[in-house]
Amino acid sequence: MCVTCGCSDGNDVTLTNVATGKLNEINGHHTHTLEDGTVISHSHDHNHKHDHIHNHSSEIHAKMHGTTISLEEKILQKNDLMAAQNRGYFKGRNILALNLVSSPGSGKTTLLTRTINDLKNKIKINVIEGDQETVNDAERIRETGCKVVQINTGTGCHLEASMIEKGYTELNPEPNSILMIENVGNLVCPALFDLGEAAKVAILSVTEGEDKPIKYPHMFRESKVMILTKIDLLPYVQFDVQKCLEYAQQVNPSLAIFKVSSVTGEGLSSWYEWLKNQ
Repeated sequence: MCVTCGCSDGNDVTLTNVATGKLNEINGHHTHTLEDGTVISHSHDHNHKHDHIHNHSSEIHAKMHGTTISLEEKILQKNDLMAAQNRGYFKGRNILALNLVSSPGSGKTTLLTRTINDLKNKIKINVIEGDQETVNDAERIRETGCKVVQINTGTGCHLEASMIEKGYTELNPEPNSILMIENVGNLVCPALFDLGEAAKVAILSVTEGEDKPIKYPHMFRESKVMILTKIDLLPYVQFDVQKCLEYAQQVNPSLAIFKVSSVTGEGLSSWYEWLKNQ
């Protein structure tokens, strides 16, 4: 699990409003490993002095040494509390928040920009874009005319509920709208972190293996929707669609599945109808 792999050790997370160029540091993540193997994860306010950081770290080490802690439970419980707060915010404003998850290169951003362009005269859509570095995808999304903020996680491999809270605070999405959260490309850790979304939408392209749903079952089990993308490439790749669908339904029988091409538009009407019905 990523909270023990060190992906967020000494990592700074930033939020960029691409319309204004305004950049804010969300938080600095720090992890410490004690002699007994216990891992402590915490954040520092970087407005504090550097010596305070070291003193605070030493204090934590002294207090926690020899104590057994389930780091996963501690971090996930804290995340779930913030996710519940986010969910209340979305419900109070009738905002449909969707967490788009996939491997890198599955076509998330292309699908997202096509969806926004096709629906922008019918449904208001705002975007929180997550990547380790660059604002490239956020710039592509901004060109559609919708509001977007970029969260860069540095070495972090997923978005967390606290990051989403900072994102929608900056965005201020309209009531009765859709908030698309494009997570960092990763089929493992984003499955573990509730962001307060109404649904996870797993995106899988035909350029990947058809066995992805059984290789990464937790992600597909946690998702309400699976979108099979790039179906216009089926004549040129070796991909067994039927087997992929069987694997997905084996993992999650209630999964809603859409087969689409963001290039030709094939299958997108069913995806759009699902969005409208939510």
